[in-house]
Amino acid sequence: MKILVINGPNLNMLGVREPEIYGTLTLDEINHQLLEKGKELNVELEFFQSNHEGSIIDKIQESYGFIKGMVINPGAYTHYSIAIRDAIAAVGIPTVEVHLSDINSREDFRKISVIKSVCVKQIWGKGLHSYLEALEFLVNKYK
Repeated sequence: MKILVINGPNLNMLGVREPEIYGTLTLDEINHQLLEKGKELNVELEFFQSNHEGSIIDKIQESYGFIKGMVINPGAYTHYSIAIRDAIAAVGIPTVEVHLSDINSREDFRKISVIKSVCVKQIWGKGLHSYLEALEFLVNKYK
């Protein structure tokens, strides 16, 4: 089983960007923890990060037929990218939307997800564990 982990805009700045909200782990450290968990679960992981909406859409579309599940933290695109939403819907790959912070206890706009309706699950507010839980969910449900 191969799972794609997509991270959207500004997530490459983890560890520097507002650590009181997003924590001190870097994206590389999160990916390393996911790789370790992937080994335990006997799944292959691929990682992709972009600050560009079109690149994320291209990656989702390129994954059709090759990926069994996706974990996506769309960052700010969560709130308004119908294009990313439509790409997820088009490929039909089981996708879990994740967020490091508790999006429901922050600004009102962060409570809106246009991505959620095409995902099989949404996990937020657990830091690194949001990603780990998403990975375990996909493996347990779709392997």
